[in-house]
Amino acid sequence: MNLTGTDLKNAGFAEGKAIGAALQVATKEYADTDREDILVLFSQVLKDPASFLADEKLSPLAKAIMAPVNDVIALSQPGKPYQVYGAEAIEQGALSQMETAMKLPVTVAGALMPDAHQGYGLPIGGVLATHNAVIPYGVGVDIGCRMCMTLYAIPTTVLTEKMDDLKNILVNNTRFGVATFQKPKDDAIFERKEFSELAIVRELKDRAWQQIGSSGGGNHFVEFGIVEIVNPVNEFNVAPGIYVALLSHSGSRGLGANIARHYTDIAMNVCKLPQEAKHLAWLDLDSEAGQEYWLSMNLAGDYASACHHQIHARVAAALRETPVAMIENHHNFAWKEKDAAGNEIIVHRKGATPAGAGILGIIPGSMATPGFIVRGKGKAASINSASHGAGRTMSRTKAKQTILPGQVNKFLKQAGVELIGSGLDEAPMAYKDIHQVMNSQKDLVDILGTFMPKIVRMCGDERFKEVD
Repeated sequence: MNLTGTDLKNAGFAEGKAIGAALQVATKEYADTDREDILVLFSQVLKDPASFLADEKLSPLAKAIMAPVNDVIALSQPGKPYQVYGAEAIEQGALSQMETAMKLPVTVAGALMPDAHQGYGLPIGGVLATHNAVIPYGVGVDIGCRMCMTLYAIPTTVLTEKMDDLKNILVNNTRFGVATFQKPKDDAIFERKEFSELAIVRELKDRAWQQIGSSGGGNHFVEFGIVEIVNPVNEFNVAPGIYVALLSHSGSRGLGANIARHYTDIAMNVCKLPQEAKHLAWLDLDSEAGQEYWLSMNLAGDYASACHHQIHARVAAALRETPVAMIENHHNFAWKEKDAAGNEIIVHRKGATPAGAGILGIIPGSMATPGFIVRGKGKAASINSASHGAGRTMSRTKAKQTILPGQVNKFLKQAGVELIGSGLDEAPMAYKDIHQVMNSQKDLVDILGTFMPKIVRMCGDERFKEVD
């Protein structure tokens, strides 16, 4: 089907609820119909909606077309207050976006993490609690993006003594960007009923199967490194000491991206907001579209987790080792939680990660700076959240224009890091100082250990790839 709001606008539909209704009807009733045929049918409804009021499938669209045009939803003035962590290193664009989010009528509370920078809608590093509403762009495009770490009780000397072998293990057992495995491994995720009951994800199932076990581009990675546990991780009986670790960062691939685009399109047409807030359009969780998005979002998050588990299983098999623990946490998601009064709230963490009391997490730095294994303290002011990484200090475009390859090579050599792939936009100097970020959120998490990257695999280098 692949019908979009742009298609409908080109067919004569005005921006508003009618487009949102059309997309919902198309998804529910005409998922297996060609886009051109749907447009012909919907154009007939647009021309004479009264004739379709009794039609079982098309009456919701007819009613939406005939409904009075609603005024733009007004923002609250002033916006609600919110806590900022590490404000001295946060750009004004991110602060402005957060201030706009705090003016939404559905907003309950908010917080901005120290790795924050400007994004679309909610800033990266933004945490927003709402009442019975979910904001697709408050979750983000890469739904359920996450960190996953496995620890191995093997000597760290293997990282230098068997470096070439480990590099080949990474390249042969990971895929990035448009690259996928010729023989993807099946997974229980594909038995989920959402793949048959929700039209949007049913359309995406074949692509999701093809991409299972792979990672995206950009800042996604799979890397070997050294972990030093300084406080016991009792959940896994991991004692203080030095371990070899595999750390991965990626999300829900094309599945999540297309879910995000589809429901953002619907939200922006049923929830009209002022220009500065248009990307914060929400779906009521009592609405059909809101319920569909919630189910699709959770499926995408679980799919992202399945991708990581396949990556780690492939590498463990290649190493012929069994990990002693796996730690995993995610961002770009929305959770149903309770506020201090016991009321249910929808907590969006876009580039922020849960840090409730006792919750384990991983906060990475860059390809050549340390990351941290943490346990949340459960602070209400941060809405039980912490940063998801160091955060960018310059855009990808600026990094490519100003950072020289020689600078990156020198930085990597000094840090003892071997890099496979990547580009200048992921250079360590394009990111904030992770130590400053961690200091800014010392009240939010306890540090259990550190991770130092040593062999880093990112998108952009297929030299060592074998045919699987």
